[in-house]
Amino acid sequence: MFNSEVLLPDLWDLLGAVPVTIGMAVLVFIFSTLIGSLFAMIEYRKIPVLRELVVVYKVIFKGVPMVVVIFLVYYSLPSILQSMASLAGYTINGYWTPNWVILVVALIFCVAAFQAEVVKGALNSFDTGQSDAASSLGYTGFQMFRRVMFPQVVVAAIPDLANSIMVIMKALSLGFAIEVVDIFAQSQLTAALNFYYLEAFVLAVIIYMVIAYIVTQIADKTEKAFRLRA
Repeated sequence: MFNSEVLLPDLWDLLGAVPVTIGMAVLVFIFSTLIGSLFAMIEYRKIPVLRELVVVYKVIFKGVPMVVVIFLVYYSLPSILQSMASLAGYTINGYWTPNWVILVVALIFCVAAFQAEVVKGALNSFDTGQSDAASSLGYTGFQMFRRVMFPQVVVAAIPDLANSIMVIMKALSLGFAIEVVDIFAQSQLTAALNFYYLEAFVLAVIIYMVIAYIVTQIADKTEKAFRLRA
């Protein structure tokens, strides 16, 4: 039976994992979007060699399961950090790297491949005739990008970028495999103490729904602001 008496204590336990989860999600989102945007620009500009490398990257990280990438980074990143430090003349113990850092790095690799597709689609939706019109009005390349292209590309990308935040939030639950505690992992730990699994998971669902609602509202307001600017 559903026991409502454990909801409040369980809620406080789960809320403790919310800042950590959101913090990791924000880091993954920012860096994956920056890397994905760079990859998208390389494809959009059709830069030789680099374009082919980006395509290979996307095929690899869109095809390999995220949990596999997490374990690959978990077992390789510490030794890579030690090797890089030794080349620079420093000595560090890469195995002291926090597991949450490993999780964030792994997800950045994976999500960047998807963000590249989002930004690429937004870039392809831009009408190149507008850039020609801007050039005829005396706009420099940077002015055209900042005043004409960027606002329209952002508007086109915002819905998918907002969705990617929730994808990242759900992907973070895979971190429990390497002992990183997010909202979902905390619900499992909390339920393991009192055996009220249904209650803990229902609270986790509610928290995820609230976060999704907030993200959607922020995305809608941001999209409206850029639409007015465009």
